[in-house]
Amino acid sequence: VQSLIGLFLSIALLQSGFDKITDRIGNLEWLRGHFSDSPLHGLVPLLLNVVTVLEIFAGSCTLMGSFVNLVNGNNMLLTIGLLIAALNFLALFFGQRIAKDYEGAAVLVNYFILNVIGLLSLAH
Repeated sequence: VQSLIGLFLSIALLQSGFDKITDRIGNLEWLRGHFSDSPLHGLVPLLLNVVTVLEIFAGSCTLMGSFVNLVNGNNMLLTIGLLIAALNFLALFFGQRIAKDYEGAAVLVNYFILNVIGLLSLAH
């Protein structure tokens, strides 16, 4: 179950991170509009970089960690990936709430809950 959660989240995180890299201009335009009336509007390029790095790093750790966990039972890399992913989801949730996108924030709750379940399952 731990590796399934890790694989699921790695797909979401890596796809999102790579989208932010391959369509950076489109993402910046959309995010600038999304945060135009928020205190974060001047930080959008910096925050996009931070979220992109978090997503790629967490996605890579959860992907590799899921396989390592399956092969030899070592869950350290998976745990690191899930912890970073949780921080990423909290950052995204904070941003959505600041932007008053309550529906967008609500969608993130499902990912965060699954992430926490994964962490709890590793804390035997």
